[in-house]
Amino acid sequence: MPTFADITPVLDRLAIEVPSWAYGNSGTRFKVFATPGTPRTPQEKIADAAQVHRLTGLAPSVALHIPWDEVDDYASLGRFAADHGVALGTINSNTFQDDEYKLGSLTHHDPAVRRRAIDHHLACVDIMDATGSRDLKIWLADGSNYPGQADLRARQDRLHESLSEIYARLSDEQRLVLEYKFFEPAFYHTDVPDWGTSFVQVSALGERAMVCLDTGHHAPGTNIEFIVAQLLRLGRLGSFDFNSRFYADDDLIVGAADPFQLFRIMVEVVRGGGLDEGSGVALMLDQCHNIEDKIPGQIRSVLNVQEMTARALLLDRDALGAAQEAGDVLAANAVFMDAFYADVRPALAEHRVARGLPADPMAAYAASGYQQQIAADRVGGQQAGWGA
Repeated sequence: MPTFADITPVLDRLAIEVPSWAYGNSGTRFKVFATPGTPRTPQEKIADAAQVHRLTGLAPSVALHIPWDEVDDYASLGRFAADHGVALGTINSNTFQDDEYKLGSLTHHDPAVRRRAIDHHLACVDIMDATGSRDLKIWLADGSNYPGQADLRARQDRLHESLSEIYARLSDEQRLVLEYKFFEPAFYHTDVPDWGTSFVQVSALGERAMVCLDTGHHAPGTNIEFIVAQLLRLGRLGSFDFNSRFYADDDLIVGAADPFQLFRIMVEVVRGGGLDEGSGVALMLDQCHNIEDKIPGQIRSVLNVQEMTARALLLDRDALGAAQEAGDVLAANAVFMDAFYADVRPALAEHRVARGLPADPMAAYAASGYQQQIAADRVGGQQAGWGA
């Protein structure tokens, strides 16, 4: 059975990308609550994200969302991030807010609308060139609300054509990562509703096109860890968007709704080599902190991923394999559950101290005075976020 010392090399290289938009005001269709100290610029978002990495050692990069994080000089923004101890990561496109995209973007029946959406993605690749980012992540709100509203097959053909032009613009070091979502905002059909559709589309593009799995983007009862295993087996799992859900795409703190599910997912990530050195699987958060403070919410999130990763690494795979080979159903389940119930929190606290980090990052942040400082300093201007 592995010991904590056995798993520390993997824990030492665990990296979880945080999203810039998690530090802005966000929420639900009902209400977006503004909070004191909310960032007003991409630089302030990055400064907040840097606090998460400083206290946890787990969040070395920040994903950007375009146009939410538009600046005049992205190379300068990259230097700003480096000065704060983090790097700029995934570039996320946005074709779901403009009126022109009401009936679709990359799948729209109007070539002019598709042209605009493609050009937006090409501009995102230009940003990647300036920031040194590896991944362009695409999530589409494209779909329809009523039977007969749209030609389902033609939209898939147009999606392939659009993605092909975007993919051709990437450099040899860059990747296209296509996210899927079961429903919303389209309710009759979504153009990329599941991992199979995403897999089919990216497989037609080339080896540097991958699938992004958002843990909140599935129908109730979906066995997400099975999808993880399949995509790792096929070599097409590019990235995760970690969050929690109770009902739909709730974007709650990862592990909050179902920590056992997060454990099961991480078991398959470990099993499939997703945490091996040089693995291309990127772990990222995609969450909205509507009623909780943003920075502590992100700290709690990365710690939850670290904890479930440690438990997954402690799984006694020899004992598990022996029980599986013997057909001993209860013994196999017992081995699995023993790893899940292992309390790794004291060992992780000691591990953090050994790395020069606070044993309790949440308490350290509360005592740092940073939240009070930004609330006092960030007065005036337009807070970042989206309205509802």
